[in-house]
Amino acid sequence: MRQNIRETAVSTNPQFLFDFGSPNAFLSHEAIPAIEKRTGVKFEYVPILLGGIFKATNNRSPAETLAGIKNKREFYALETERFLKRFGVKPYVWNPFFPVNTLNLMRAAVAAQHEGVFEKYVEAAFHHMWVEPKKMDDPEVAARALAASGLDAARLLARSQDADVKARLIENTQSAVERGAFGSPTFFVGKEMFFGKEQLREVEEMIAGK
Repeated sequence: MRQNIRETAVSTNPQFLFDFGSPNAFLSHEAIPAIEKRTGVKFEYVPILLGGIFKATNNRSPAETLAGIKNKREFYALETERFLKRFGVKPYVWNPFFPVNTLNLMRAAVAAQHEGVFEKYVEAAFHHMWVEPKKMDDPEVAARALAASGLDAARLLARSQDADVKARLIENTQSAVERGAFGSPTFFVGKEMFFGKEQLREVEEMIAGK
């Protein structure tokens, strides 16, 4: 099981900064358990708001940056195929409602940390975004999906609107930018930053001491 460790500026555990709206964050999430098993080191999951990071860094999503560029999208598709084979994970199912506003989902992730159901919530939210994709920025759809996964959806979604939860997500996001992040998935091993699912191999090598 993954540990839920309160994030710090520099953690002793490798950190995974994620937003449910990123399909590459989902693929990273799927690959991490095997890395944890091989290395004996647990990843610390840190919820951030990707939209907030994009705004703070003047970045845009790959859906925008790849548009209209000959060969680039095809290369990224090939790169994803290599990742799937290397880490032995299944591809995501494209969410037909993309882009999905993940603000409330990410706030609820922080709420789930407070409620002691973080791991179960992360699994459920990723599942309903990229395995059996749904319009998860629709409150009613999200509530039904989370409840179907055995979570107290009403409690989590209500808790997600509390001031301390909102403040924590803002703090996580601002801290990520200050440390150099500009998107998701982002990983930190100590002060060393890695961006993109493809760099999970380098993350593993570093935590394994290679």
